[in-house]
Amino acid sequence: MLSMLFACLVLGGCRGEVSEKPPVHVNLNMDYMERFEAQEANDFFADGRAMRPPVPGTVARGMLKSDTRYYEGREADGRYVESSPLGVSRRVVFRGRERYDIYCAVCHGKAGDGLGPVMTGGYGFAPISYHNDRLREIEDGYLYEVIADGIRTMPAYTKQIPVADRWAIVTYIRALQLSQNASQGDIPDDILSELR
Repeated sequence: MLSMLFACLVLGGCRGEVSEKPPVHVNLNMDYMERFEAQEANDFFADGRAMRPPVPGTVARGMLKSDTRYYEGREADGRYVESSPLGVSRRVVFRGRERYDIYCAVCHGKAGDGLGPVMTGGYGFAPISYHNDRLREIEDGYLYEVIADGIRTMPAYTKQIPVADRWAIVTYIRALQLSQNASQGDIPDDILSELR
């Protein structure tokens, strides 16, 4: 009990006193380190720059795009990817429809026939219909590349549409092509009987 009373007196007595001595610094280097602003000159380096360039080969976190199938729509040998690396699922098709309606339908039309509001308004553009034999047979990687990089009067959408959404749009375009070019034999028998 006596030792606790003594400790309280000692700690209470230190309170509010200003020391005449300088503070104890374990590592003075951080206190007196030279500092440079962005774009400022620095004679220490041979190139005279304070800002150091990244080490060659450095890739920012999340920016390593080594999967050419997914990020470029091409195989390692440069050929277009035959089918979307995302595969076909209900979720992907619905996401593709949502993105298609936002970015593509204004020119290509809701049915993919090239008769969107911009095209029928007499503005001088003429997008191609997705319902021709060439585009029905073309690889998915080609459609992906056109969305990403643009073609002729169509602008590139790399900045607006993320990679996964580009593939979802390609999947939805394939669904549009099937829906607009289906024959009676493509419809399952149980659904065909309901339609009759």
